[in-house]
Amino acid sequence: MAGDPLIGVGPALRKAREKRRLSLDEASRDTKLTVKHLRALEEEDFEALLGDPWVRGSLRTYARYLGLSADKVAAAYARHAEDPAPPPPPGGLGRIERAIAATRIRDNQGLLFVIAAVVIVAAGVFGIMSDRRSTPAPAALGSVSTPMPVDRKIEAALVANEDAVVTITTDMGDPATYRLSPGETRSFVATTTLVVQIESGGTVQLTVNGDDLGSPGKPGELWQRWFTSAGGSGPGTTPSPGP
Repeated sequence: MAGDPLIGVGPALRKAREKRRLSLDEASRDTKLTVKHLRALEEEDFEALLGDPWVRGSLRTYARYLGLSADKVAAAYARHAEDPAPPPPPGGLGRIERAIAATRIRDNQGLLFVIAAVVIVAAGVFGIMSDRRSTPAPAALGSVSTPMPVDRKIEAALVANEDAVVTITTDMGDPATYRLSPGETRSFVATTTLVVQIESGGTVQLTVNGDDLGSPGKPGELWQRWFTSAGGSGPGTTPSPGP
């Protein structure tokens, strides 16, 4: 995102690090994040990183390490990620032409807002008039359905703190085992279920759907957990059967 206006997260991280008189090398050693990744976070070069789930988890980890509020830092990034800036004026124009183009963009956005407001008001008036003119027939018993929760994909990112062995199972398929070197990162996406097994606890930093789970487990012990697209999770290799 070079050239884009900063959202404030990166400068806040850099200022906090410098205030504590820490170098990027020292921060990398303590957080297990590479110097390259830390520099990208401070420069808000999020496009050079490993995807949105990894960015959210790493921002939380780095913020906590520097004594900042992880929730506030993550919220500031989330507002940026979910609310993209309006398109810039076309390139290749002179100063006056760019100013005119920018004005037209703002005017068009204002016009769209006015049109949307008129449509909403008209729809409300039409709805009131319709209610006054006719009374809908009562619905038959048993015809009302309960809306089902909307599932979402499961996005996970793993960063190795040291030599690590992890096994990933996506959507009840065949398990796949990976050997990670310190600092190595892997990302996974599943549609319905995701199972994460870590051969030795504490060797991997895990982020799932933007939630930083830290480095779960105890050294020398197997750690495993399942996650579903409906937001469920639990220990073991498969979701518990329902009642």
